[in-house]
Amino acid sequence: MILLKNGRIHTPEEVFIGDVLIDGKKIKAVGKNIKPKGNVEVHDIKGLNLFPGFIDAHSHVGIFQEAIGDVGSDGNEWVDPVTPNLRAIDAIYPPDVGFNDALKAGITSVFTGPGSANVIGGQSVVVKTGGSIIVDERIVKNPAGMKMALGENPKRVYGDQKRSPATRMANAALIRDTFYQARVYMEKKEKSKKFNEYNSKYEALIPVLKRQIPVRGHSHRSDDIATFIRLRDEIGFKLVI
Repeated sequence: MILLKNGRIHTPEEVFIGDVLIDGKKIKAVGKNIKPKGNVEVHDIKGLNLFPGFIDAHSHVGIFQEAIGDVGSDGNEWVDPVTPNLRAIDAIYPPDVGFNDALKAGITSVFTGPGSANVIGGQSVVVKTGGSIIVDERIVKNPAGMKMALGENPKRVYGDQKRSPATRMANAALIRDTFYQARVYMEKKEKSKKFNEYNSKYEALIPVLKRQIPVRGHSHRSDDIATFIRLRDEIGFKLVI
């Protein structure tokens, strides 16, 4: 075990001078005047600061991979504005150097997910920045949110294709229509034992309708934020902007 003594420890509740006991890869204890038994390697870190691992609450690490161009760009489907059934976990590349950069900066977990080309982009995930080369072994929470976007990005992507949704009005209308259909699908599924339909998009939106995961709303302008709040109140989902 390793004991770090006399550090300035920052927690969400307080800042104090104290000790941290590490057992292998686990923090075993945090407090003042820790006196562990057994063989302990002691380091006096007086004058140094200790923080919990930081969490990046919005990123695309491992999905838009650094320095390798289109080969590692897996964040957006550009052909369908409604893709809630896409899962970030299926695109994350753990050896992406972005994970190592984040870890060196003290970020131990990231919320990462699809980009903002689509009005409804897909399921995001929280993963550790270090560890196994297999992403499934680094999962903290999956799914952790549903990516949605209003304004410039979907307007540009689909406006350039001369197709809807090329306006803010169409962005919002598409969200309303999609969630209405998803709710009808969910209610039919719950009421009938003989329900034998399957729609992967609506299945992905059920946890959103049940408020089990939040919408993660991407916006550029104040009116887009107001629209997200309006949609939240109409549809009833949890919202993080």
